[in-house]
Amino acid sequence: MTYVEAILKVLVIGLILGAGLPAVFAVGLVAFSKGSGGDGDGAVVAPNPALKALGLLIFALVAAVVVIAILYITKTTIIHHFGFNPVPFIP
Repeated sequence: MTYVEAILKVLVIGLILGAGLPAVFAVGLVAFSKGSGGDGDGAVVAPNPALKALGLLIFALVAAVVVIAILYITKTTIIHHFGFNPVPFIP
């Protein structure tokens, strides 16, 4: 692998996790807010359970990505101290 390929891989992952993940979280926040009912100006709007569930699903996805990323970063230390690979599905 050349230096340019390595730099491009880091750039792509950085863009996905650095900008994409907060954008996905924002979409989940909007979906959860719209699903809870109510409005910003105090008007009463019927809640939408489907949007609320979608928002919670997106929050769970973002949380899973964060936890898996932390486990991947600390994989070598966990293997050294505890003897098992916490993320065997990631090389």
